[in-house]
Amino acid sequence: MAPAFIPATPLSNARAAAFPSATCVSPRRAFFGAAPALRVQSAVRAAAHPRRAAPRAAAVTTDNWVKAPGAENSHHHADAKIAANVSQAMDVKRITRPVIIGVAADSGCGKSTFLRRVTSIFGTEVSKSHTPVGEFITVICLDDYHTHDRMGRREAKVTALDERANNFDLMASQIQALKEGKSIMKPIYNHETGEIDPPELVEPNHLVVIEGLHPMYDERVRDVLDFTVYLDLADEVKVAWKIQRDMAERGHTLDNILASIESRKPDFEKFVDPQKKNCDVVMEILPTELIPDDTEKKVLRVRLLQDENCTHLEPVFLYDEGSTIDWVPCGRKLTCSYPGIKFHYGPDTYYDKPVSVFEVDGGFEKLEEMVYVETHIERSGTKFFGEITQSLLRNPTAPGSKNGTGLVQVLMAMMMRNVYEKVTGKKVSVSSS
Repeated sequence: MAPAFIPATPLSNARAAAFPSATCVSPRRAFFGAAPALRVQSAVRAAAHPRRAAPRAAAVTTDNWVKAPGAENSHHHADAKIAANVSQAMDVKRITRPVIIGVAADSGCGKSTFLRRVTSIFGTEVSKSHTPVGEFITVICLDDYHTHDRMGRREAKVTALDERANNFDLMASQIQALKEGKSIMKPIYNHETGEIDPPELVEPNHLVVIEGLHPMYDERVRDVLDFTVYLDLADEVKVAWKIQRDMAERGHTLDNILASIESRKPDFEKFVDPQKKNCDVVMEILPTELIPDDTEKKVLRVRLLQDENCTHLEPVFLYDEGSTIDWVPCGRKLTCSYPGIKFHYGPDTYYDKPVSVFEVDGGFEKLEEMVYVETHIERSGTKFFGEITQSLLRNPTAPGSKNGTGLVQVLMAMMMRNVYEKVTGKKVSVSSS
């Protein structure tokens, strides 16, 4: 049974007063924070407060603060601090030790959708604040460690992907502090204004997810992480997605979109993409192989690459572990439109390391029928029969729910839950209703 938890603090009192609109700094944060979710809680608390929304609480801290190593690297980060003492939140929330997980991806690769599925699998919810915080999970966007504001990057002629535009010294010291159970005063990169706002209080939590462009780039940060995830979109899919999003939602022209993609590509290949070599799991999103010469890129082939040498990972498989399996489900049990759906499982090598590959090519029509597929997926980490299907049904309109994207995201979220349980020795209690 999971211990009873108290709400963590979304924003400091000072920041809440100075920036009353900061509870929704960017549309991406609002989109993530507004997701429906259950709760992680004890049976007693669940009975007393069923499905109650995560309350906001005023920041209460008795921490003694010292200047964070790395704060001197940028005048924007001069007020960044770490606590000299272990936070009271560790005792109050009965935290064994914070589990830190890194999620890396380029912009527009589905991090927000994936993290919504993570909160659902853990049976918890988070606030709509700049840094989403809940009783169990805190999500830190590593854009907050940009050395320059938007204007400063233009003047320095660097992109946000460039290592010179990010304060890795500060990032490493503050993420390490959180793992040690200490609170931090973390900078805020305001995506609306492009400016760097005054720092906010972030307390340690049961699970801290750091997401963004560079969670595994710096060795010091990478060594702190208990589990690592990389979301990898093929160039063809990335272009198609970005065109769809930026033209439909943001009014950008096709020429501007393509120019933006090309301008980021060198830095992406140099500073972001190499991180996947060191990740425990990688989700590849590729064009389908079911349609010859496909140009629309609407049908996807999704591959889950699982590092066989990862200490905390138990790779999922189809039917028979270690075998090579190609499976086309029965059309009477899983409704699919053209071009259908195909599953694959088998061993492979990825950057000279052994991996298990779980692959889904194509899509399906009825989410409730996914329970048929679920019965053939072994070691998925489910808590009860049908949990994968239930999770997909909770977010039926989320991108990828009816293809391999949603399924693989749910499987990775369950891996994260399993990692938490292994590291802490505590079981996460979730509801089957």
